[in-house]
Amino acid sequence: MRPHTPSHRRTAPRTRRRLALGLAGALTAAGALTVTAQAAPGEDAPAAAPSGASGPYLYLGWGNPPDAAAFMAETGTEQLTMAFILSDGGCSPAWDGQRPLEGGQDQQTIEAIQAAGGDVTPSIGGWSGNKLGEACGSAEELAGAYQQVIDAYGLDSIDIDIEASEVESEEVRQRVIDALKIVKDRNEGIKVYVTFGTAPSGPIEPGQDLINKGAAAGLDVDGWTVMPFDFGDGTTDMAAATKSAVDGLAGRVADAYGISEAEAYAKSGFSSMNGHTDVEGEVVSAADFLEMVDYAKEHNLARVSFWAVNRDRACEGGGSPGDSCSGIDQQEWEFSKILAGYGS
Repeated sequence: MRPHTPSHRRTAPRTRRRLALGLAGALTAAGALTVTAQAAPGEDAPAAAPSGASGPYLYLGWGNPPDAAAFMAETGTEQLTMAFILSDGGCSPAWDGQRPLEGGQDQQTIEAIQAAGGDVTPSIGGWSGNKLGEACGSAEELAGAYQQVIDAYGLDSIDIDIEASEVESEEVRQRVIDALKIVKDRNEGIKVYVTFGTAPSGPIEPGQDLINKGAAAGLDVDGWTVMPFDFGDGTTDMAAATKSAVDGLAGRVADAYGISEAEAYAKSGFSSMNGHTDVEGEVVSAADFLEMVDYAKEHNLARVSFWAVNRDRACEGGGSPGDSCSGIDQQEWEFSKILAGYGS
């Protein structure tokens, strides 16, 4: 994902108080709201989604981000992915490489989400800025940086969004895999997602290598996640391209780990982009995204997300897409409502 601008053991993952909603909605392609009632007295409540399974990206760096708690209440969203954790110039994590983990707006937002019963997955990396995978000199040091993020907020999941020069280096790819193995070993129950680019047919060479290295290291990644957009090849059917990309991803995961197709899909996922992408003429409509989420449900995918909540609304006066709007005809928070409750 990209903005348009630039040791100890936890004995168990922290249990969150889940947001109690009377209605959970999902928009159909026609815009109608399908509602599911909360469990009646005496019935079992719906199971909470695994941490990180369905958190759209929220970025505080631009684009008029919504108040997180109000957004959750309006849309039924229970999970958010917060972007981006980068290097502060050395092997220490900071929001956008500048803001400390504690004491600022980022911590306040995370605490507000958690107080509302929500779940937060920080995204470490992204397209721009200095990456921890490159700044840290060893896997142990990198794992320590990841651990700082986990400990700062009592997290149940992290997302490693590995792009640009970080993903292009084989040495750094190995360091990231080895660091995540350390994190997994030290944090019982932690969910780890690894997000990277793709072709419509599935992961390209760096992504393939990450999966192979993960399997060789015995790293149990909870969701290998591709970003099926910015193809630059004239792709117009983004739903079909997303499905084929994830099919290719699941095949790679199955082969590398020696697991069944069904098991591989359950370790795979995607993170789309709502509305106009960064490539001229490439558009993900709400109908496309609904089709993608239906596909994800059919295949029991580990993670579904999109970039970004900030853009999940039409542009005022039909303006150009950007940091705060999608550039398509849509209802406010339409993509978020489609995704809400996924994995529960």
